[in-house]
Amino acid sequence: MNTQQVLALAGVFQATELVRQAAHHGTWSGYAATTCLESLFRLEADTAEDVFGGKSQVRLGLETLAAVLGGDKRHTESLQYTVGLMQLQRQFLRQHAMQKTVGARLAGIADMGADLPQHDRQDQQAAEIATLYAETLSTLSPRIVVHGRPQYLQNERTVSWVRTLLFAGLRSAVLWRQVGGGRFSLLFGRKKALEQAHRLLAG
Repeated sequence: MNTQQVLALAGVFQATELVRQAAHHGTWSGYAATTCLESLFRLEADTAEDVFGGKSQVRLGLETLAAVLGGDKRHTESLQYTVGLMQLQRQFLRQHAMQKTVGARLAGIADMGADLPQHDRQDQQAAEIATLYAETLSTLSPRIVVHGRPQYLQNERTVSWVRTLLFAGLRSAVLWRQVGGGRFSLLFGRKKALEQAHRLLAG
């Protein structure tokens, strides 16, 4: 498994680990969430580094990926969401009209709130992306059911970010496919992926 594939996979795990954090704790890593959000506005990027703004921006994803591949059971939910997004990605890539709609809407959302402070702008963008998620991805199967504490999953801002992060996870799953990743890469490339993840974390 090559570096591009491991970074794309780390992008999926970063998004799903943030979903887990948000659903259970009501808070999540700010820098990592910003990377996920901004990856949705870089649809024409050529490499994984360009999508995420550099390898260091998916550190949380690489750490989660390495932990999962190493047999750590603490990230079981992140893994479940990742598997769901990989399945969803296959459905999404068959929906050409939906892909066009998503691309056009994300381009508009990217320009929103330019005069606002970063925190407010990102919350506004997340709310719009959550609406887009409800209108598009949530109509496909499998539907991803997020588990967590009701007090957080009933909070409007948290729900917006959970949907935004799932959207970002799907974007990384599509990237994984674009850089040559597939079902068998994961099945037979676990050891190599773990080695790559450790090497990227060390670098």
